[in-house]
Amino acid sequence: MRKSVYISLSFMLLLLFNCKSVKSIKPGEENLKLSTKQLIKVNNDQEAQFKTLQSKLRIGFTQQGKSQTYTVTLRAKKDEVIWINAPFSVIRAMITPDRLSFYNKLDNTYFDGDYQYISKLLGTDFDFQKVQNLLFGETIFDLTSNDYTASVADGAYVVQPKQQQALFEIFFLLSPKTFKVTSQQISQPSEFRHLQVDYEAYQLVENQNFPQRIKVMAVEANEETIIDLEFKNVTLNEDFRFPFKIPSGFKKIEL
Repeated sequence: MRKSVYISLSFMLLLLFNCKSVKSIKPGEENLKLSTKQLIKVNNDQEAQFKTLQSKLRIGFTQQGKSQTYTVTLRAKKDEVIWINAPFSVIRAMITPDRLSFYNKLDNTYFDGDYQYISKLLGTDFDFQKVQNLLFGETIFDLTSNDYTASVADGAYVVQPKQQQALFEIFFLLSPKTFKVTSQQISQPSEFRHLQVDYEAYQLVENQNFPQRIKVMAVEANEETIIDLEFKNVTLNEDFRFPFKIPSGFKKIEL
């Protein structure tokens, strides 16, 4: 009986010690000694909390040596909708958990469909949650599933699956100061594909870390596409509208 009580008390103390260790960690204090469980817990605690968000979004697009830059308005209602609008509503897009939709007044075309095409293109399920996570500095895959392990390399945490998939190699880099993701990398060696998303800078908005500059590099065979995103004038939790209606007479894009 005494032995059973001793084991129970020891187990409770162990839990309390681990919880206290996690709670005492604060962003800004560099710490490279966390266990995988502690790291994932602290990273999860840093997830941005908001109801709505609006930002001016500068988009730079480079492919085959040619570059273009656009500035759009981005609005989001967390877990429900991401809305993008170019000046004069020339291009407007709406992303929801069920659909991807956009129209382009420059050539009178539109697209309205689900995530099936993108998922097939990437070879893995791609959905609204992954788009939202990518934009707002969260890992596109859920680290709390206990399928990941962490190590330290070059002054950063490297998180990867305990067992890499046959078709995919996945790596996440996390900051030892903010515990936010600084890079996400997905490779398909057999298809000569590589996607890398680098979070080059974060900004503090209402005491929360949001991405300020993101660089997306997509490589397929010998073709490289680079997308630079810069978020400016981020505001949270205001009443934003998300108007979207495909104009009549537009031609549907078939992917």
